[in-house]
Amino acid sequence: MFAWLAASILTFLLASVFHSQFVLLGLTQINIDIPMAEWIGMTLGDILGLSLSYGIVIALAFFLCFGTCTLVSHYWRILPLWCYPLLAALTIAIMLAAMQPLLNVTLIAGARSQLGFIFQCLAGLLGGYLFIRLQTGSKQ
Repeated sequence: MFAWLAASILTFLLASVFHSQFVLLGLTQINIDIPMAEWIGMTLGDILGLSLSYGIVIALAFFLCFGTCTLVSHYWRILPLWCYPLLAALTIAIMLAAMQPLLNVTLIAGARSQLGFIFQCLAGLLGGYLFIRLQTGSKQ
């Protein structure tokens, strides 16, 4: 459970920061001047503001992802460890893609561009990597 929680928190923090940076960069591209204090303030505000929505969705998605991976690996022993980070990134991609048709909106504005979407998936990849490092580290 600790590995799942740590991976979920890391992924959420990275995804939230990436989201904020892509939104702020988009504003600077249309010549809006954003002082550093506001830049930092918005980033921290997004972390707090998204925690009860995006953070919980990430935690639930990872619970399903890592739970399924662990069951498959336990019973069939066919899932190499490197699959966990890739499947975590895929989980984020599926979660973001599912938001549009279900809610008719892309809730994570920082994921609207291809690069922003990739960075959200990168957050999942890094969270999946942390998960497997904590899992294998605790068994040694």
